[in-house]
Amino acid sequence: MLTDNQTTLAWIIGACLFGYFLLIVWFGKRGAKYSRSMKGFSIAKGKVSPWLIGISFGATYSSANLFIGVPGWAYMYGTPVLWYTLGCFGVTWIGLLLVTKKFWEQGQNNEGSLTLPQWLGNRYNSKALQVIVALLILFNIYYIVAQNVGLATMFETIIGIPYYWGIFFGVTLTILYISMGGAYAQLITDGIQGIVMSVISVLLFLSLFWTIGGGWGTLGNLTGQLNNANPALTAPTAADSPFYSGFAIMAIQWFLLSFVLLPQLMNKVLSVGKKEDLRTFTLSAGATLFFLSTFSVFAGLAARVLIPGLTSSDSAVPAYVLEYFPTVLIVLIVMGMVSAILSTTDSLYLGMTASVGNDIYKVVIAPFLYKNKNLSVMQIDRKAVRVARIALFIIGLISLYMSFNRPESLSLLLQFGTSAIISGVVAPLTLSYFWKKANRVGAIASVIVGASCFMILTGFGIQDHVFTALLYSSMLGYGVMIAGSLWAEHMNSHRKVKQIEQQQVL
Repeated sequence: MLTDNQTTLAWIIGACLFGYFLLIVWFGKRGAKYSRSMKGFSIAKGKVSPWLIGISFGATYSSANLFIGVPGWAYMYGTPVLWYTLGCFGVTWIGLLLVTKKFWEQGQNNEGSLTLPQWLGNRYNSKALQVIVALLILFNIYYIVAQNVGLATMFETIIGIPYYWGIFFGVTLTILYISMGGAYAQLITDGIQGIVMSVISVLLFLSLFWTIGGGWGTLGNLTGQLNNANPALTAPTAADSPFYSGFAIMAIQWFLLSFVLLPQLMNKVLSVGKKEDLRTFTLSAGATLFFLSTFSVFAGLAARVLIPGLTSSDSAVPAYVLEYFPTVLIVLIVMGMVSAILSTTDSLYLGMTASVGNDIYKVVIAPFLYKNKNLSVMQIDRKAVRVARIALFIIGLISLYMSFNRPESLSLLLQFGTSAIISGVVAPLTLSYFWKKANRVGAIASVIVGASCFMILTGFGIQDHVFTALLYSSMLGYGVMIAGSLWAEHMNSHRKVKQIEQQQVL
């Protein structure tokens, strides 16, 4: 049953969401002319300013995790969560700076790559690798579910909208404008959303001055109150949490360093039109990462002091906002959180469906269906776009169904899907930069073994800590990549020697 204040708030937010809905649908229609080909649908190359693409990168990175999930961890475990948030900016941005230039340059080969699977397929001259990585990317469905849960939790906590209706709203809205405008609509809307989110993140931090108090000593005051509530909340590590030891924290930093390699983020690099724009892109992305990853976690810490006893830690920020912010700011923050969630969800949908059309349909299905028909490259490409749009609706329905059962932790659900992908692609992608002996045999073996190892470790309860499982799986992936590449090179050399010997005999 909604209170009078919640009813009024629901109507105001509803009106704002309706205006927001009209705006992004307009961008979707505007982007329709760029999304008739797979290139336009998947990356909109050169059609969007590098500044906006950089902001879009930061917005896609942040998601519901940094506004709801990580502050939820802060509510549960206290200041050890700062190991995660500080790494989100510093470590991830370092990763971006290390990979961007060469990834973009290699992405221009073979008429250009449109997706991460195609990039790897072109780099190792392997269609099989391209298809395998495209299938692996489907694990991002867990990431989408995490965003749906975050949106529904926020609506439920702040304005009393039933959980299921919140999920339905998020899925429907995102699918609608992505299906119309493709990458152009996604990049433009994410750029706008990233700016709003940065303002909200700073506002959440500044709120400590009127909720916790203490002037310039506010952070010290917050730390003292957390320590009074429970000394464990201000310890360097937290037992029974993802931050239980120094090694676990190191594994988290590895996750954050390699997070940049996820397809929905690497596609942003491929969207940059010119090489000279890469500097602008990385600066914009870094600034956005700083604002979005650093400040909102403090709202979760403040909520632990001010609103103890919440039944769901993921509701910490929504509950904090509802309790201590005036109506105007509540509306603004809700819109910022909606932006955070949609900016990631749209990139995930786009990345998955683009891979279905570009890396699975065009590579495997179309050659089989039309092998006896003389279809042009353009005709096949348009059919692939149609398949991608159909896949968008199917994946949306699946994510809708999977979101109905609320998980215990939004952040852990998010990390599972992303870690499975990283475990597979991290070795083939990074070794391709500086190891000349890297080849397709090693790359295929690494993708299969690395991802399988992660799923076995987590699926069978061998390693409950997701980040440690990722670290182990990644290291195994590197070992398999090196061994497989060396073995393939040896066998190839042996084959050439035999051929020479046979020619000499003849």
